[in-house]
Amino acid sequence: GRESSSDDSGYEDFMREMSERDEKINSLVNMGFSEDEANRAIIRCGADADICVLVDSVSASRVAEDCHSRNLSDHQVTDRCFNSFGGRKKARLMEESRKKRKRYGGGGQGNRPSLDGSDEESMPLPNPMVGFNLPGYSGSSVTRMLSKLDTGPPFFYYENVARAPKGEWAKISRNLFDIQPEFVDSLHLCAAARKRGYIHNLPIENRSPLLPLPPKTIFEAFPHYKKWWPSWDTRTHLNCLQTCVASAKLTDRIQRALVSSSNPPPKSVQKDVMDECKKWNLIWVGKNKVAPLEPHEMELLLGFPRDHTRGVGKTQRYKSLGNSFQVDTVAYHLSVLRRMFPNGVRVLSLFTGIGGGEVALHKLGIHMRVVISVEIGEASKKIFRSWWDQTQTGTLIEIDDVKSLTNDRVASFISQFGGFDLVIGGSPCNNLAGSNRHHRDGLEGKHSALFYDYVRILNFVKSTMAGRRM
Repeated sequence: GRESSSDDSGYEDFMREMSERDEKINSLVNMGFSEDEANRAIIRCGADADICVLVDSVSASRVAEDCHSRNLSDHQVTDRCFNSFGGRKKARLMEESRKKRKRYGGGGQGNRPSLDGSDEESMPLPNPMVGFNLPGYSGSSVTRMLSKLDTGPPFFYYENVARAPKGEWAKISRNLFDIQPEFVDSLHLCAAARKRGYIHNLPIENRSPLLPLPPKTIFEAFPHYKKWWPSWDTRTHLNCLQTCVASAKLTDRIQRALVSSSNPPPKSVQKDVMDECKKWNLIWVGKNKVAPLEPHEMELLLGFPRDHTRGVGKTQRYKSLGNSFQVDTVAYHLSVLRRMFPNGVRVLSLFTGIGGGEVALHKLGIHMRVVISVEIGEASKKIFRSWWDQTQTGTLIEIDDVKSLTNDRVASFISQFGGFDLVIGGSPCNNLAGSNRHHRDGLEGKHSALFYDYVRILNFVKSTMAGRRM
């Protein structure tokens, strides 16, 4: 579904955000925290987070840092860290946090909403939306702690739209071991926005981007369009790529309006044209002439090889690309698997689509020994199968419907292949996306409820593989 076009807010919004950020840093410093702690809390929780949320985040970070001082890695946290340390010192830090929140006048529940079902507060989206860390980003990196029961293998990776209805990301997190989502706008990695949330148990240290780095602006991606680009169109990035494109009727109407106007056109005409260009990601392909992106141009922006979707109808190409992963973003997160699995990975791919996760692994040079692919869309299956046959040597097993992947079938695959190293997927966003005005029912909606099948299958994989290790 369509996300709102808010990626061109300009310098005024940026300066206002920085002013609010500075005020919160000063408040935290006055409360006894260091400036570095304040900065890291704002990166974790977002510049728009309440001060009480930031206070709790700093306290939680102190708990994590103490565990690290005991030589415990993020993914080998022992019960000792949570019990002996967490009993006395954690209680003192939490009491300290509570007193500071009370002194300030806040009543927050920590750096995440309450996930016990009693509170459906929205999970604040960070601004900027850069996740735990991004290549080239100068902000402080985030340190996180996972219980030893939540670490991999098997590793898992779940994706969906960031701007879900209120409380939905809290539900998603609660069902995925209370792990904090990593919200990333792919605008920071490529020339098009794509605001997504990711929950995973992958390490977040020692990530590396795909090389060469993708083009970061419209003109870097499509330099030949600069010739026709009017000076009053100041876009440097495109908005989120959608499953459908503007009609010829609309682009013709825009061309007629510009031809009949002066040069430059009146401000009112400029505004109307720019509204449509931002909404539909229109580009300038001639004098006074705009057009939608072609499928191969969307493939470039999303990190797929050229002609990846070729072979199905144009409408299906747009639809499948609009529903796909942004490959460079996903590859950055998955890059930690390279050193961990030099001999390749066994993948359970739920809601495979056109294979964004698999393309990311391939670009990273990670051999896929076996992929169990679950995808119901015929066009998407055809696209993925064609790519697999041309590029891979591992075993591919295709399943049509996630509902048909019963626990017994999963158990047979675990027995046959020895388990899975990665469970990856993003369930349908139909009932989560902001443009779905009539059926935005969240995770209880007909399509988005398939999320619970992801949870069911992941839990079964984890418990079965844990039993095999005992």
